[in-house]
Amino acid sequence: MSVLDFSAMPKQTNVLELGCCACAKTYDASIEQHLCTCGKPLLAKYDLKRAAATLTLEGLKSRPATLWRYAEVLPDDPPVTLGEGMTALISAKRLGEAIGVFNLLVKDEGLNPTGSFKARGMTAAVTRAKQLNAKVLAAPTAGNAGGALAAYAAAAGIPAVIVMPADTPSANVMECQAFGAKVIKINGLISDCGKYVAQHKDSEGWYDVSTLKEPYRVEGKKTMGYELWEQLGGKLPDVIFYPTGGGVGLIGMCKAFDEMQEMGWIGAERPRMVAVQAEGCAPIVKAWEAGTATSEFFENAATLASGLRVPGPLGDFLILRMLRQTNGTALTVTDEEMLQAGKELASLEGIFAAPEGAATVSAARELAASGWIKPDETVVLFNTGTGYKYSEAWQRALQA
Repeated sequence: MSVLDFSAMPKQTNVLELGCCACAKTYDASIEQHLCTCGKPLLAKYDLKRAAATLTLEGLKSRPATLWRYAEVLPDDPPVTLGEGMTALISAKRLGEAIGVFNLLVKDEGLNPTGSFKARGMTAAVTRAKQLNAKVLAAPTAGNAGGALAAYAAAAGIPAVIVMPADTPSANVMECQAFGAKVIKINGLISDCGKYVAQHKDSEGWYDVSTLKEPYRVEGKKTMGYELWEQLGGKLPDVIFYPTGGGVGLIGMCKAFDEMQEMGWIGAERPRMVAVQAEGCAPIVKAWEAGTATSEFFENAATLASGLRVPGPLGDFLILRMLRQTNGTALTVTDEEMLQAGKELASLEGIFAAPEGAATVSAARELAASGWIKPDETVVLFNTGTGYKYSEAWQRALQA
């Protein structure tokens, strides 16, 4: 089987229905759906007993090396794919010794198409949108999501509209334009861009691909959890550090772990999830420390890590719930700490990370020093994007 040959993959109607993650109301998955009537996100549900019959560790060995190898727990439409997923899980021994974690691993999502983990969500979202006959795809972005949407929309032959803050890194703007997307710049934050999409989508006929405002980006992101299980030989790590802006990757991985348990792959144990945010934009950390179930809008959000500059995440209640359910935690990192940690990760391990990914290094050091992480635990840091798309930020760091 060639890398992108999906002809031998299981064929079945996978998504049984969509369910609201707040009020449990269900929706027909065969037609276009976005948010529940209560305003909360919808999540896809599967026949996991049937999925478990063919989705096995042994069976995966002969499947394409993309996230679509987990076909039974993804939408069963012809994939719009650029070869995303199955990114490297790299042993970081020298970095681990430096911070006191001796089984430290880095999941390098910067190796995905368009240079970030956003490719995972967009391959699933655009695949489903194409089958639902979407005419124009639109989304707000802090940077990498826009590039990924523009790329997959181009691959699908569907026009795209990308709405981004005026100070979005230039690499993200240029890639969207190169892919043929219409780029609209807004003086404000991603929240302002989201309002623009919401205000114009109906009159313009846009299919809204905003974070958690359609059900399938989370399905693509959850494959990070499946990959960890597969790459660790059918086990999960003790701790996962995740840079958290909108938090879809964290939500998706926890959804994957629940699916794995229902299929009998794992028991009730879970990795302790750690949400890492920028000091200048930390709605989840602030809520975590206050012990609340939801977050408040983070005023005057500012950080060079554009992917973490999300002042009002729609999935806040899910992120906080999942941190509690996994006995995890949340903490902040300053921009200066991110840049210093990024230089350390690059010089010790040869991984040139986005500032968001570098933030996990600083967070892991802090929790190791406090004893929250034990030296012999298996710890995975997620680098969500390549540093090559953050030239402005790294120029600042390397001149310091």
